[in-house]
Amino acid sequence: MSRNLVLLPGLLNDHRLWSAQAAALAGLAEVMVGDLTQDDTLGAMAGRVLAAAPATFALAGLSMGGYVAMEIMRQAPHRVERLALLDTTARPDLPEQTQRRKDAIELARAGGFDKIMPTMLPLLLHPDHLKDEAITGLAKDMARMVGADSFARQQAAIMARPDSRDSLSAIACPTLVLCGAEDTLTPPDRHDEMAALIKGARRVNIPHCGHLSPMERPDAVSAALRAWLSP
Repeated sequence: MSRNLVLLPGLLNDHRLWSAQAAALAGLAEVMVGDLTQDDTLGAMAGRVLAAAPATFALAGLSMGGYVAMEIMRQAPHRVERLALLDTTARPDLPEQTQRRKDAIELARAGGFDKIMPTMLPLLLHPDHLKDEAITGLAKDMARMVGADSFARQQAAIMARPDSRDSLSAIACPTLVLCGAEDTLTPPDRHDEMAALIKGARRVNIPHCGHLSPMERPDAVSAALRAWLSP
């Protein structure tokens, strides 16, 4: 049975974040990648995805895409058949995180946007993957394609995100909670917390992997999503 599958990218990512999964799941799902570049609130991002999505669908989001996925679960839970939260957190920003985001927006506005992704890469990737030019090159090119204006909008949405922990217990669909075992931005304990709050959630750690798990360990992530999508 073919499902509708909506994939949501993270900050400064485009559809290519999910290229390996879209190919691997082609026989199992009709894949759509949501556009999270046009809006500066999670509510508006969620509304745009819902307007473009099929009537019902499976939903997977990474990092910022996970924040949007949790917002979709608040806005239209009846439309989501299955949920996957990858390398994300239900918690709001800490003050120091918000300040780093504001500093990055100022740097981008001052003409330093091209410096942002290279400085982020050590936080996004497992140390071994920093040496992989295919991965680092794609991350930088996705950032260039998203651009400084969309980056500022995305950061504004991320900074204003709510604490989603109280709403997780309302999620009733089959849910996968997955992260890279060495994700330092949204570490495994944040995923343990989410999985404990969602009834029946399946928890998966991907070894030798940082924050950008669909790019870093594409086969392992695709296998986990395939199992999640299967009846």
